[in-house]
Amino acid sequence: MFEKLFGIAAAVAEDAAAAGTAAAGAAAEGEAAQQVSSIAALATTFLPLILIFVVFWFMLIRPQRKKDKQVKEMLNNLKAGDRICTIGGIYGTITGLKDDTITLSVGKDNMSMVVARWAIRSVEELTIENDAQELN
Repeated sequence: MFEKLFGIAAAVAEDAAAAGTAAAGAAAEGEAAQQVSSIAALATTFLPLILIFVVFWFMLIRPQRKKDKQVKEMLNNLKAGDRICTIGGIYGTITGLKDDTITLSVGKDNMSMVVARWAIRSVEELTIENDAQELN
């Protein structure tokens, strides 16, 4: 009688062990699936933000840096005799350069004017074909 009882108990114990192993395996698979799904959820959450940043970089930040670099190069390459336009719309010819200031010759009387270097908008591409032609 005890043998039957112990035999049944052993069989039940083996079944329980097998079920426990299967449950542990299923739990491990469940955890792995949950981790993958949480990573996918994070990716779908942050992917639009990353795409927005990339679009801003190529549409706004990069062109602005390129333009700033060109302006800085233009300001560094100024020399006496260049015809320029200021941000205030004043056209003149550079007569002198200092660190942060530029002396301009403006108007028919060649009036002298001092402006800040950062106030120069552009260098005009003016070619003089005739000596009688006036710059100002």
